[in-house]
Amino acid sequence: MGKIIVVSSGKGGTGKTTTVAAVASCLASPALGYKTLCVDFDAGLRNLNFSLGMPESHSVTDFTDVLRGWKNLDSAYKECNKELPGLYFLPAPAFKIPGEFSDEELAAIPNLFGKIREEFDYCLIDAPSGIGKGFSLSHTRADMAIIVTTGETPSLKGAERAAQSIREMGIPDVRLLINRVQVGNFKIMERTVDDIIDTIGARLIGIVCEDKYVFRALHEGLPLILYNKRRAALEFLDVARRITGEDVPLHVRT
Repeated sequence: MGKIIVVSSGKGGTGKTTTVAAVASCLASPALGYKTLCVDFDAGLRNLNFSLGMPESHSVTDFTDVLRGWKNLDSAYKECNKELPGLYFLPAPAFKIPGEFSDEELAAIPNLFGKIREEFDYCLIDAPSGIGKGFSLSHTRADMAIIVTTGETPSLKGAERAAQSIREMGIPDVRLLINRVQVGNFKIMERTVDDIIDTIGARLIGIVCEDKYVFRALHEGLPLILYNKRRAALEFLDVARRITGEDVPLHVRT
């Protein structure tokens, strides 16, 4: 059975969506070779397709079509990139928000995740920022939650609240990814990685440094792992390896 991993954050601007796309691309890359599905759960504000290098035209069908029974799962998701044949994408609805889901759609969410488990090795879900209804729904049946934060105080406060909500939902495995790290800023803030871990109270799964190639890959429409094996791409690959159970040392690449 496949593993469902929800990636969330307490606020926007942490690189959560980039993280979903980058880690999923690494899991599906030739280096690891897992059949992986990305699900955008940010209904009404979807944008995961851009980080995957997919145009909006690939997002006509969304996961609510499966919830309603209009589409089978295997006809709703799309292959992301010919060079990553094991990577697939299932969009969120463009206009409908979680508060507008019908009782029948809500009841069908666990069944959707059950089908995903049967068909994929890994499923990464891009949860909405904040801790509203969409946040809660995205964590339904999750095996692991990864909270993405930067070292900045507003981001940490949001991540701390998100971690509390996730623990209250009973997710068995809660991890922390510290993103967009700039060592100089940590010195100015007089903050360490250990301080962040203590604040969030979750096990560290990765440290990813600020990297201009993340921006370039996004705007050239390529998954990061295909664009250039620079620092951030390799750090996300380390995260993917840890997800699969590999013992990969944690360190900041220089």
